[in-house]
Amino acid sequence: MPQGACAGGIAIVIDVLRASTTIITALAHDAARVRPVRTVGEARGLAVKSNVLLGGERGGKPIEGFDLGNSPLEYAREVVEGRDVVITTTNGTAALHACRDAAEILVGAIVNRSALAALAIRLAAVDDRDVHLVCAGTDGSVTEEDLLGAGAILAAAIDQGIDEQRDLDGPARAAVADFRAVVHSDEDPAAALACVFATSIGGRNLIDIGMEDDILPAAAIDSLPMVPRLDPATGWLVGDRSTGGLLHSGRS
Repeated sequence: MPQGACAGGIAIVIDVLRASTTIITALAHDAARVRPVRTVGEARGLAVKSNVLLGGERGGKPIEGFDLGNSPLEYAREVVEGRDVVITTTNGTAALHACRDAAEILVGAIVNRSALAALAIRLAAVDDRDVHLVCAGTDGSVTEEDLLGAGAILAAAIDQGIDEQRDLDGPARAAVADFRAVVHSDEDPAAALACVFATSIGGRNLIDIGMEDDILPAAAIDSLPMVPRLDPATGWLVGDRSTGGLLHSGRS
């Protein structure tokens, strides 16, 4: 993504497998704040200064000396409640930092898509801001799970009143169509998404390192109505649970 592409707009950073899902999980389980950082050294430096939990991965695997990896299953309430979490990942936290020129930075995934869409619509109404969905991908390559995450969020926004033809560009409409095709192909939409995730770049990487158990939780549609929102003054992500204006049409 070119530097400044999100300047003045609303950036929604999507890394379904797994940074977005993990950050959302931590805040949904009442972590106090989450600080995304780019490097392992920066994370360790923050841990020295304050009593924080260190989380993250390199190459998908936990970092030596850190408290937690990047699996959402590790961020249980009894582990993170009331704690600050500093996290660094290969792709997701780098994407967050690449969006630093945006007026608002939110974290999105399958698990919070409807709550996120509702908040993004309200924020976009302020000064008529553009919304940019930023797929973190894997090592510079766009991944199918992130595109499906974008499609899920956009489908929820359409359910809540945005005009698909007027308000979405061509790639956005394609992402919505791909998401709808997957979730309408099976009686269990989460299972259908998980099957697709398992064949994506990110999913195959997780399976290769024995972390396939992280795939199904990342496919749980609307399981965590929590939206991480960056406080630009501090660099910490805080949770926004508000869902005012959220419509429940039952459509995808």
